[in-house]
This record gives sequence, C-alpha cells and structure tokens, in this order.
Amino acid sequence: MRENVRNALATRAWARWTVLAIVSFTMMAGYVVAKEMSPLQFMLEKSVQDGGMGWTSGEFGIFAGSRGFFNVFLLMLFVGGVILDKMGVPFTGILSCVLMLVGSAAVYGAVTLVSPAPMMYVPLLGTIKQQVVVAALGFAFFGIGYEMCGITVSKAIVRWFSGKEMALAMGLQVAMARLGTALALGLSPIIALRWGLPRPILIGVFCVGVGLIAYLYYCSMDRQLDKEQGKQALQAGDDEKFHFSDMMLTIKNPGFWLITMLCLFYYSALYPFLDFATKLMISKYNVEAGLAGLIPAILPFTSIVLTPLFGGWCDKRGRGATMMVIGSVMLTVVLAVFAMPGNSSWLAVTLMCVLGIAFSLLPAALWPAVPKIVPMKQLGTSYSIIYYIQNIGLMLIPILIGKVLERNTVGEQVDYTQSLIIFAIIGVCAIITATALLWMDRRRHYGLEEPNIQ
Repeated sequence: MRENVRNALATRAWARWTVLAIVSFTMMAGYVVAKEMSPLQFMLEKSVQDGGMGWTSGEFGIFAGSRGFFNVFLLMLFVGGVILDKMGVPFTGILSCVLMLVGSAAVYGAVTLVSPAPMMYVPLLGTIKQQVVVAALGFAFFGIGYEMCGITVSKAIVRWFSGKEMALAMGLQVAMARLGTALALGLSPIIALRWGLPRPILIGVFCVGVGLIAYLYYCSMDRQLDKEQGKQALQAGDDEKFHFSDMMLTIKNPGFWLITMLCLFYYSALYPFLDFATKLMISKYNVEAGLAGLIPAILPFTSIVLTPLFGGWCDKRGRGATMMVIGSVMLTVVLAVFAMPGNSSWLAVTLMCVLGIAFSLLPAALWPAVPKIVPMKQLGTSYSIIYYIQNIGLMLIPILIGKVLERNTVGEQVDYTQSLIIFAIIGVCAIITATALLWMDRRRHYGLEEPNIQ
C-alpha cells in the first residue's frame, strides 16, 4: 500500500520537480558557506596591518578540516541518519537548516568579533589562534547541519524519483550545489577585496537563512500532499519501517562498502584540493589575486552543465559503474599533471576544465547507485555511514595538506609538489576502488550498469 502511495505522489510531475527545485536551492545555500572561506586563504594569511588575520597555512588547514570534527568524533552523522529514518525528511531538513544557520553565523562572529592576536593550546593540534578555534568550532557546528542536509536531500529525491528520472534529478541537484560552490569560489575574493574580509561570510549566512525559508515551504507542500493521499494509507505495511537489525544486511554488503570507500577517496582528493586551489593559482601560476578564485570556479561551473547531462545518460543508457571508473581516472591524471613543473595559467585553466568533467561524471553515477544496493527504509542511515566515512577524509586531508604546505613555505614562496602528489595518490585509490565496484557489480548484479528509468 505504501509503495502505491509513493508511486501516486511521484507521478505528479509538477510536484516532484517543484520538490527538487526547493531542496536543491537549500543545499546550494549550504555549499556557498562550505566553500566561501576557501578562496580567502591568501587574505586570511596576510598580516592584520595588511587587512588579513595572520593565519598560517596550518591554521587554515585546521579550519578547512573542522567541518567534519563533530560528525566524526561525536558520530553526529549516525545520529542524523537515524533521525532521518525515524522522523522523516521535513523534520530533519528543518533541523539541518537551523544548524547550518547557527554555525555559519558563528564563523562570521569569529572573524568580526574575536581578535586574531591571542593564542591558545589545543590538544593534538598545538598552539593556534583563538580566532581560528572559534571559527573552527562554528564551522564544525555548521558541518553537522550541512551533512545532515545532504543525506536528507538525497533521501527526498529517491522518494520522489524512484523508478523515474532519478539520476537526472540527482544530477540537477548536484548542479545546483556546484553553482553554490562556483559562486563562493569566484565571487568571495572579489567581494572581500572590495568590501572587506567578513562580507562574503555574511552573505553566506543570508543564503542559508533564505534556504531555511524555502525548505519551510517544501514542508508545507509535503504535508498537503500527505493530506491529499490520506495518512491512513501511509500506516499500512510495517515492512517499510526502519529497524536497527536491518542494517546488518547493508553492512555485510560488499557493494555498499565499495561505494563508501570510493566516495571517501574521490571527495578527499577533490574537495581539499579546491580548498587550497585559489592560493595555488596565485603562488604557482602567477594569477592575480582578485581573479585567482575564478579558475577553480571553472570546475563547478562546468559540472553545472555536465552533471545533469551525464545523469540523463545514466537514466536512459546505464553504465554507471563504468562512469565511476572513468571519472576516477580523469581526476587522478589531472592532479598528477598539476604536480608536475610548469606555471602556465592556460594549462591551469585546461586542467580545471578536464577536472570539471570528472567532477560531473562520477557523482552523476555514484549517488543514484546507492538506492540500487540499499533498501529505501535503510537509506537515511546508509547515507549517514557513507557521509561519515567521507567526513573522516574531509577532516584529516586538509589538516595534513596544511601542515605539508607549512613545511614547504619559504618566505612568500610555496612548493605545492608534495601536497599535489598526496592528492594524486588518493586518486589512484579511487581508481582501484571504482574498478573493484565494477567487477563486484558483474558478480552480484546490483544493476549499476543498467538504466535507472524502469
């Protein structure tokens, strides 16, 4: 009965595409905040007299990695996944938006109200600025809501698009998220140079606030649709209810773990690279500071167009596992070339365009593959496990890269070779994992190579 209700809702094209537009906008707002500080590294590391905060590369790496602190050490992603499966998409989405709003406001408060001069000792991290600690705590709080919003949006799309244009829908959602990343990377330096360092952070807080309002509208729409169908129909069939014991079936599934590890390696190479890419353009490729963020912004702008196209291809033609292998190979080759000698800005632009293709190809196939392996009733908790493992990499890799860059900095000169080699090695791990997933799909018949439209 419940499956029939879900299918009835999903047949309303206007409803499912409106839902997609709303949840995608809310997620896009989160992506603006997630990357708004990345292109400001060169300003944060300037002295206070020059308009900066005097941060070091290591301190910036701590901040960039702090988004996953609470998710990893306090297991907040597991909590978020259980809340999602128990309380549903509307409640969890509102909670995640509130957490993002509070966290982003705390980062803004750290930059505007906390002095960059005082230092303090933090276990495992050493002596760092109090301002960095406060900003990192705010970013970590934001990270709880940000990742919770990600799994909530994913489950909402699966619910409304299962058996239909699911890869296209997820591709469009990813494209909207990439738009948020692109705007943050490209415009944050321009805004900060003209109106001051805190201004782009304040704009990010405003975006998340608008995202919360948009999501409240989705919740009212969701309740109205439930009312039309009749809640008594939704109460039929206990087989759709979440049970902790059911998770053992997912945990024992090798395909689930291969997708999880692929997500870990792929995003641990890509997102931390973007965190440091703007300063890389300035230091290695001699790009003007005000324009340096526009080159990394090529990557998400490219994916805005290509991710829905690849998603549509995956819906109609399949070959999702093959797309993951190709995307992993492209990512690794680009990172390896970045590590080689040479400082042509045109080479940097070309590599970013190629990386934009990889940035579109793999996610368009990866996220729609999860529901083929995991049942709907376990999807929220399963996504939370994937995001949890991913957050370990997103937390540790920026800290590692920040320390490596700190050791390879002499005066104003920064040697990025070692850090880029680390990124390329992680990319090789992604290739191996994607290839193993393709092989496992042929053995277990998950349907990753089959079209999504039934």
